[in-house]
Amino acid sequence: MAQQFPASQGARIGNARATVMIDTRPHFLNPFLSPDIKPPLDDEWAAKRELAELIRKLTATLVTTTSDAATLRAAAASLREQLAALDRAPQLAGRKAFEQADGGRYGDWRSLSYELSPLDGKSNPLAAPLITWVDGDSGHGRATLGWAYEGPPGSVHGGHVCALFDHFLGIAQIMTGQPGVTGSLNVRFHLPTPLNTELELLGHVKEVRGRNNILTGEIRANGVLTASCEGVFVHISSERFLQLRESV
Repeated sequence: MAQQFPASQGARIGNARATVMIDTRPHFLNPFLSPDIKPPLDDEWAAKRELAELIRKLTATLVTTTSDAATLRAAAASLREQLAALDRAPQLAGRKAFEQADGGRYGDWRSLSYELSPLDGKSNPLAAPLITWVDGDSGHGRATLGWAYEGPPGSVHGGHVCALFDHFLGIAQIMTGQPGVTGSLNVRFHLPTPLNTELELLGHVKEVRGRNNILTGEIRANGVLTASCEGVFVHISSERFLQLRESV
């Protein structure tokens, strides 16, 4: 399910499909104005990003290594020690907890989503290496998925293709000015989506129908269409969004 951000503030740009809203606030408040990776809030987030990237590389290496059992168990023992060290610090469960802790020093909901999202969070080792931004009336993205994401031989697992669309179009819908949560996704697989190849994502607002934002998206590899999607995202009010957040 895509996440909702508060309605954007910016300039409206009209086109034949829809009237879209482009957020013109600074990059720190809106990380989707460009493909540039936004700097971490402080040194703790920088260190968390560094560790997350090492865990991603560890995962990629683990699924391809032919190391013997002794080497693997030695690595596991070392990791258990590091896990115990990290576990000694207080734990904050979820973005709401981070947002409310220590006078908000960990950041607001938007910056925390940028760091902790399971689909593209820079400090979340589960996240795919997905970069998403909005340019004019189009959403753009790029990602390169390695062997840890293999489904069909040499190809990205279809579930991860769907997840990329869900998150990517969920971000692109900020162009409507009324972003919401995923209502439905209709994904068509044209060709296998290759691993270890830069994937280009393109999305547009097809229609805004009341509370429903209807977007279309494509994934291409080396210019060749591999998958397409139509997604419906349902706007919920800021009040309802806050109610959901407070109910966690």
